[in-house]
Amino acid sequence: MDFSIGELSRQTGVKVPTIRYYEKEGLIEPPMRTEGNQRRYRETDRERLRFIRHCRDLGLPMPAVRDLIELSQHPDRPCDAADRIAVEQLRSVRERILHLKKLEAELERIAVSCQGDQTVTECNVLKAFGDHGQCLNNH
Repeated sequence: MDFSIGELSRQTGVKVPTIRYYEKEGLIEPPMRTEGNQRRYRETDRERLRFIRHCRDLGLPMPAVRDLIELSQHPDRPCDAADRIAVEQLRSVRERILHLKKLEAELERIAVSCQGDQTVTECNVLKAFGDHGQCLNNH
C-alpha cells in the first residue's frame, strides 16, 4: 500500500511541509514518484513519521530523534544510547517543571498584589512586570 503526501499527513498528524522537511533532512527516505512526479509513501514511511511525531510530542529535540532513528537501524546494538536519551529528556522535563512552578508562584504573587481599585499609575501588576527586581525568586 502506498500513500500520497496528503493521505500520509492525515494519517500521521504531521503537516505536509513538515513531511517534506523530514524528507529533506533524511529522516525519512525519499519517496517513490509516479509518472506525474507525485510523491508516494510506503507503510515504513508512515511508521517512521508516527515515531518522529511521538518523539516530538514527548519533547525530544531533533538531534535526539535523529539518534534514535539511527539506533533503530541497528537492531543488534545495545540500547544503552536510547536509555541515555530517555533519561536526559526526563531530566530536561523535570528542570522545566521546576522552572514553571517558580514562574507560577511568582505570577500568582503578582496577580494577587493588586486589588483592582487602583489607577494604572499605582498598579502593582504593571510595576512588577516592568521591574524584575520586584520578583521574589529567580524565575
